[in-house]
Amino acid sequence: MASIKDVAAAAGVSVATVSRVLNEHPSVSTDARTRVLAAVEALGYRPNAVARSLRTDQTRTLGLVISDVMNPYFTELARSVEEEARALGYSVIIGNADERPDLQDHHVRTLLDRRIDGLLVSPTDGGSPLMLDAARAGTPMVFVDRWIPGVDVPVVRADGRDAVRALVAHLHGLGHRRLAIIAGPAATTTGRERVEAFREALAAYGLDLPDAYIGQGDFQAGSGRRVTEGFLDLPEPPEAVFAADNLMALGALDAVRARGLRVPDDIALAAFDDIRWFVHTDPPVTAIAQPTGELGRAAVRALVALIEGRPGESVTLPARLVVRRSCGEPGPALSPVRRSTT
Repeated sequence: MASIKDVAAAAGVSVATVSRVLNEHPSVSTDARTRVLAAVEALGYRPNAVARSLRTDQTRTLGLVISDVMNPYFTELARSVEEEARALGYSVIIGNADERPDLQDHHVRTLLDRRIDGLLVSPTDGGSPLMLDAARAGTPMVFVDRWIPGVDVPVVRADGRDAVRALVAHLHGLGHRRLAIIAGPAATTTGRERVEAFREALAAYGLDLPDAYIGQGDFQAGSGRRVTEGFLDLPEPPEAVFAADNLMALGALDAVRARGLRVPDDIALAAFDDIRWFVHTDPPVTAIAQPTGELGRAAVRALVALIEGRPGESVTLPARLVVRRSCGEPGPALSPVRRSTT
């Protein structure tokens, strides 16, 4: 691999001149600049990013801390962040918090120590002093999907309230009256917001949300199964269950099937956070879809604006209801898979 000394020798200039050209210093003559760039191209020289960052105080690297890399929603979000960052000339280092505040703060601390240019975070809870300190210290930072109240940084998120209202209207129109929710962690803004939106939507139809119909989950499949089992054990089980994220919905589906019951014949099921798998389940799951790719791209643009000294804008995009057949909607059932015999 060519070194900066090789470039200097090929161009007939000093190493210092090569360094000035690579860092776009204006003191280099046009002739020297042309020869250096020609040598860089001919030798395939790639500057050391770490060494360059020490001179320019930039690493062209963004940090992304997501709540759970196993959640397809966050996987898609991370992909869109990486694609937009690459298009703008940045690399991305990803940390998976696994819905653990301690692990989240570990990744944030590690990324800051590595001198990233800016930080994107989907917080696992609302009480991290580390991120408050980082924001106060002037670290370019953007919250995506979730946020921490009181931390003054741009927030890029989807507003699901209208979609939740549309879901409740849909369930009510199908004749469901006993509606329950598998809630996300109360420590997260999305966990609280989705329960509040669901309660408000029910109230518009004169329906209550009793405590027995609120199951506390953690955005993981296991909690969706556990909460649904509790719902099914009630003297009067709900007619429909709304899971506040996709993994909890899959856990709920497992719990229903484990009892020998069927969705939607015995209980209806809907989810927040649509995923590609939902069209392949039997029945396909009715879900609220967030504009995940747009959120990731908007978050990167807001962060890069902060890094470049421009205002970073908060962005709120609408979520939407995607109606399928898991709530008793009319439509043909999926044909069973037939196995070939020999």
